Amino acid sequence: MALLGPAEIRALATALDLQPTKKLGQNFVVDGNTVRKIVRTAGVISGDEVLEVGPGLGSLTLGLLEAGARVTAVEIDGRLAAQLPITVAELMPEAPLTTLHADAMKVQPGHDGIASAPTRLVANLPYNVSVPVLLHLLATVPSLRTALVMVQAEVGQRLAAPPGSKVYGSPSAKAAWYGRWRTAGTVSRQVFWPVPNVDSILVSFERAVALPGTEAERAATFALVDAAFGHRRKMLRQALAEHLGGSAAAIARLEAAGIDPTARGEQLSIVDFLALARASGAPSPAR
Repeated sequence: MALLGPAEIRALATALDLQPTKKLGQNFVVDGNTVRKIVRTAGVISGDEVLEVGPGLGSLTLGLLEAGARVTAVEIDGRLAAQLPITVAELMPEAPLTTLHADAMKVQPGHDGIASAPTRLVANLPYNVSVPVLLHLLATVPSLRTALVMVQAEVGQRLAAPPGSKVYGSPSAKAAWYGRWRTAGTVSRQVFWPVPNVDSILVSFERAVALPGTEAERAATFALVDAAFGHRRKMLRQALAEHLGGSAAAIARLEAAGIDPTARGEQLSIVDFLALARASGAPSPAR
């Protein structure tokens, strides 16, 4: 089947009186070859349960359905959420699509229409909320085994960055809690309407067989990550002092975890941060 091209995208936008907004990160893919590349790279096959966030006018949705996937699409813009099933019905009658008009940051499986257990996340994520959306979905949709997302190049490189990298930071460490990330290709600005002023990249994810710790440990670990990268240029004994009740307490906790107090946050893996969360030898965090 023919996927949506530039003329079809603009016609739909005109019919909806839609002016794409930066606030909602609305940059629509208008190239069918790019859509099929994303679907192939994601490894989507017939029968897969796919969760898509920000389907927009339906370019990627149609590509996923063409591959035989069952798609649950979450769209925050009411006009787009209402139009998507109409567009799909016209081009692919009887296609297995569920559309939710909702904020992806607030959806909860079993409570917002996500009755099935999606195993893949495939999405062109709004640049301004891509990391929070990813972390929320990975935490609340444990059935997700893989993901392929298109994000701003800088964000994607951070998600896939290893400890010690110049771009390794809080998103890198937190994302690594859930599994393995890697960059999976670049996307030209010219395949979007409107053309964005930043580059895009594909990032893939494979969930770990088992998470490294409990939910309570995850919360404690992420709090340490936030504290460490809130003062990126400082040694950990200084960066964590306020969070752990003083410099002496921070040093004691770091040494108990086998971490050099003079190290910096960008040197620690998520496993190191978890060890720090588990370590004894320091007072409770200051309130």
